Amino acid sequence: MTQEEISLFKSIGGFNNDWDLTSALILSLLSISGLPPLVRKKSFSTIGDGIQHLKAKSSVFRSRINLLPGKKRLPPLVDRVRSCGGGLRGVRLALRGTTGASWDGWVYRSGDIDRENLIKRIFQELYLGKQFASSTRLPPLFYTGPGYYLRERLLIPRPILTSLRKRVRMGIASGRPRFEALLALKRFRLHSLFDSIVTLEECEDEETRILKKTGARVKRTKPHPYPLLKAARKTGIHRVRCGYIGDVVDDMHAARAAKKTVDIIAIGFTRGQANKRSAKEVLFGAGADAVIEKPKELLRLID
Repeated sequence: MTQEEISLFKSIGGFNNDWDLTSALILSLLSISGLPPLVRKKSFSTIGDGIQHLKAKSSVFRSRINLLPGKKRLPPLVDRVRSCGGGLRGVRLALRGTTGASWDGWVYRSGDIDRENLIKRIFQELYLGKQFASSTRLPPLFYTGPGYYLRERLLIPRPILTSLRKRVRMGIASGRPRFEALLALKRFRLHSLFDSIVTLEECEDEETRILKKTGARVKRTKPHPYPLLKAARKTGIHRVRCGYIGDVVDDMHAARAAKKTVDIIAIGFTRGQANKRSAKEVLFGAGADAVIEKPKELLRLID
């Protein structure tokens, strides 16, 4: 998939993490691939059993598949996903509404990565590379090369972050696992610039706490404002005035929701987007108070 197509799906919002987004992209591609719908999933005791099952199921469809003609149907699908509420659930509803069929049985996206969560397993092996084994205590099965995280570049250069740090306290509210957030901070030597770091684990801990107390299953990852509010509290400022900078719809939704509790502005950032004009419109539509493209604009915005 192209960066433009990935950005198109991101613009919908509602994806809790990159694993959900990846699952949505794969489901969408499966729907135009010629592979038949497959509704039911099986349970496996090992990841190897799942691999063998999918190999056997797909063995009669091994001919090379040309997805290019079918890709013309992706933009209309995105519109239907948006009308179905967005996120992975929206993709599944949109596909069923269009064809009455489901490809869920091809996509193993839940459970443990050592048993049946193939989406997360392959994603993490590719992303972390040689760091995968140390972060999970599992051997790599699909990929042993350099991690894709090494391809990441800072969207906001370190000198600008350093200048910002002299004027304000800074925090991070990330949907990534803590190991990955710290990996990036260490690689770019940024850890000392931030007063607070809130990651996926804190959100999951809060979800578990609420479940034990009330019996209700809730989500506390973005677009819920919980990680933003916790990051703001952890800066140590009693009456905080802050801005939250993000590049996707869920970031803006989270910041807008946080306005009920703290004095905050939602700042959209388009530097990493393939189509900046479209991204700007989407971010404003999601509730951004300001949208910037160049990192230096942050300094003027703070002033």
